[in-house]
Amino acid sequence: MLLDKVPGDLKLYIGGLFTLRRKEQMQEANITHVLSVLRQPLDKKLFESYKHMHVEVDDVEDENLLEHFAATNAFVQEGLDGGGGVFVHCAMGKSRSATCVLAYLIHKYGITPSEALAQVRQSRPLVEPNEGFWQQLELYHQMNMPTDIDSHPVYQRWLYQRQVQMSAECGQAPEIENIRFEDEHVSPDSPETAEFELKCKKCRRKLATSTHLIPHTPPPHNAPFPQTLTCAHYFLDPLSWMRSELEHARLEGRLECPQPKCGAQVGKYAWQGMRCSCGAWVVPAITLARGRVDEVRSKGAVEGKIRRGPGVGMPATSATGRGLL
Repeated sequence: MLLDKVPGDLKLYIGGLFTLRRKEQMQEANITHVLSVLRQPLDKKLFESYKHMHVEVDDVEDENLLEHFAATNAFVQEGLDGGGGVFVHCAMGKSRSATCVLAYLIHKYGITPSEALAQVRQSRPLVEPNEGFWQQLELYHQMNMPTDIDSHPVYQRWLYQRQVQMSAECGQAPEIENIRFEDEHVSPDSPETAEFELKCKKCRRKLATSTHLIPHTPPPHNAPFPQTLTCAHYFLDPLSWMRSELEHARLEGRLECPQPKCGAQVGKYAWQGMRCSCGAWVVPAITLARGRVDEVRSKGAVEGKIRRGPGVGMPATSATGRGLL
């Protein structure tokens, strides 16, 4: 079957580019809207009978399809509300089109990416979003499927992480104007309270709080490199006091306490990443050394308030819960 209906009551179909030439199948499904998700010239004659939307993206992991979800969801909903069928396709009906269909199901029903994938695979087992698209679906669900994706802080942070990663892969530090200083992006409405503060051991100047930390997961103890049980570093986001050092655009360097007349070395950074003493690889790596700072518990703090930012920590190896059903 070239035209596969998503299981359920929706008149939502998925397939490949060749399906558009099967006019009889398209008519039988009462297709009124066609969503094309691929980067290539398309024959306009194929779409003369339909309302058409074309999202030009490649099937590669670093492509940003997330930014289109609000528009593609609205297009699909418009077609369904009109009583007709909606056909979503890419080249093979496997990755790009599947990602947009999954995004719509996640948005409409509030289900997880894995649940949406299981539903679509009932009729089209071959669907398999690439690793990058899958992470974007998980991020979309984590963001609670906002209509305004561009201004969402989680999305902005994800974009920042992508920029840092691409710069590091090119052997360059990010430009200072592209660095996100996390303490400059705190919402005044945020109720989050820091569990503890990190202060310079020499002068007691506050350098960071637990809300700025980036957690990481140690690898198994049988990993083929030296490990210790206790992490020797706190990994954290860029903070405004680091600006004078980071604006030099070096790939790596040392961090000094910003307090006048102190200047103690308190940490280091490596945009291309570094391995913690526990064995975890963290990208980018901006650290404070445990031996150079004191951890001071905040008054009225609540346990477990360390923020968990997306896209940070050990490189992903596989998408969770995506095994063939």
